[in-house]
Amino acid sequence: MEKDELIEQNLRLVHSCAHRFTGKGIEYDDLYSAGCVGLVKAVNRYDPSLGYRLSTYAVPVILGEIKQLFRDSGSVKVSRSLRELSMKANDICAQYKADHGDDIGISTLAEQLGTDVYTASQALNASQAVISLSGDDNEDGLDIPVPSAEEDLTDKLSLRQAVEALSDDERSLIQLRYYQHKTQQQTAKALGTTQVQISRREKKILLKLRALLI
Repeated sequence: MEKDELIEQNLRLVHSCAHRFTGKGIEYDDLYSAGCVGLVKAVNRYDPSLGYRLSTYAVPVILGEIKQLFRDSGSVKVSRSLRELSMKANDICAQYKADHGDDIGISTLAEQLGTDVYTASQALNASQAVISLSGDDNEDGLDIPVPSAEEDLTDKLSLRQAVEALSDDERSLIQLRYYQHKTQQQTAKALGTTQVQISRREKKILLKLRALLI
């Protein structure tokens, strides 16, 4: 099937994603245009041999373009609680880097934050969002709506489907590290390898997952 035809058949995905951001400060036509850019990128990068549907890959790419539109306009903000958790996460990351000379694993970060892996990931991502420069320190100035439960569910489903696209060995490592919250040493023992090999493989797999989701 030609790319133009794929784009035409999946425009409903753009409308579905764009509608979730209506009433948040950006005109619908602009939301739809940004979403179309995401759809075109998804169609151009889509590889059916990986075993998942175009819609599975396209939705997070479309959402990413729309969110970037909000970032560029200075309209993406985070709640006070997530902002505070993000600051704590950044402090932990910096201290871990200083102590160990390496980046902290997301499961270890989640454990130190006293939260789950998904929330820890949100905290790290929140530091990249644009904070309102006009807001003061009162609750009204900082309590900005965060992504809806529907959007969180879409992101989780997209991640789950991306994980399913991994090989059995890759999926086993990710399940041990990020779903069972095992350390790299524990994961190495379970898979019959070394911590160094797990560290190297994990970085490659995360880059692969990122490519599937972006």
